[in-house]
Amino acid sequence: MSQAPTTSTDSNTGKIGDAKRSWPVRRGLLLEPGPQRKLALAGFVNQLGTAAFLATVPLYALRVIHLSIGQVGLGLSIAAVVGLIAGIPVGHLADRRGPRDIFLVTLLIQTLSMTSLLFAHSLWPFVLAVTVTDLAGSSGGAARGPMIRRFGGDEVPKFRSYLRSVAMLASTFGALAAGAAVQIDTDSAYRALILGNALTFLGSAAVLVKLPKLEPLPSPHEAGRWLALRDKPYVMFVVLDGIMWIQSEVLSFALPLWVVLRTEAPRWFVGLAIAVNTVMVVFLQIRTGRGIKGGTIAGRSIRRAGLAFLVGMSVIATASAVPGWAAVTIMMAGVALHTVGSLWHAAGSLELRFRLAPAHAQGQYSGVFGMGMGLCYVVAPSLLGLLCVTWGTPGWLVMGGIFVASGIAMPYVIQWAGRSRETADGVD
Repeated sequence: MSQAPTTSTDSNTGKIGDAKRSWPVRRGLLLEPGPQRKLALAGFVNQLGTAAFLATVPLYALRVIHLSIGQVGLGLSIAAVVGLIAGIPVGHLADRRGPRDIFLVTLLIQTLSMTSLLFAHSLWPFVLAVTVTDLAGSSGGAARGPMIRRFGGDEVPKFRSYLRSVAMLASTFGALAAGAAVQIDTDSAYRALILGNALTFLGSAAVLVKLPKLEPLPSPHEAGRWLALRDKPYVMFVVLDGIMWIQSEVLSFALPLWVVLRTEAPRWFVGLAIAVNTVMVVFLQIRTGRGIKGGTIAGRSIRRAGLAFLVGMSVIATASAVPGWAAVTIMMAGVALHTVGSLWHAAGSLELRFRLAPAHAQGQYSGVFGMGMGLCYVVAPSLLGLLCVTWGTPGWLVMGGIFVASGIAMPYVIQWAGRSRETADGVD
């Protein structure tokens, strides 16, 4: 029997040249068989459990371990802060030892630490479990960065956009699972989610172990584990980008409080807004990221995003002075505009994350990038609560102005980076 002709398979991306593709692959719903698909599947499984866990861990600590609200906040804050410090050294280790094996180790550690949470019956065992989980999670993120870069091959912009869409989809299913557990509201339901999250780490590892091992890339003798922190343009990019990533908390944190406390819109609008945001990201992120290649284009994309955030947040802010259904219509328009901004920002941010980092040090640069993201999530609740919820309409405008200022500054930082380095890919 004759066989359809195929070209050789790329050893990094696994892309099959002229082989007959299935309908999901042709439509872009699935990647072609190979390392990219495996990395995406592993990310989906991992994010599925993580999203369910993050949505229910405070209630697990309150209902099952019987901690106070203050103790829960303390434990999660300690875990978040400690988790920030691991990315750079572990990323450097991934650069020197190979990212796949380091990533697998972090997943196995998370499996054990998450399982240990089932046996935590007081504050400090809880703190230890969530801290080790966060520490390994941030370490895994640093190790995953080089894998995305190297398995992405010539299609890194498209690949990373696909990964973000997959992560959003997984987060949606994880949130639904969390909602079911909260509705049941029993110890067994919460424990089942914790165990399920532990199993997703194992499932992710089982997929990743089938990936080809990536050997370390040669690096200059002067390169050290703190190379990324000495790279001033990259650090400034991380600072500005961290400010921009606060936008991801606007719809999940500020908007629900705004709807309930400051508008006459029905409370179910919160779920609708998040659903619209998720659908837009899942279906539009790949298309948005397709043309974002090169530092100059990425900088313009982030600059546009800042303007979109200002316009969208200004629209949302006007909903406090109108009746319920009018508020729903106005805020839906604001949510759509904000989501367009988030698509532009994510595409530009992820392009620069890899573009500005030398190939031999992707791990530790991913660690610095992750630190900026982590600080954003630490700062965001307090900042958005003060400006958007407490201050009200003027605060929404101020926060939008902060996004605009960061977006305008980004192209200048990229120019600075272009003058101060020579990377294999170039900045432009």
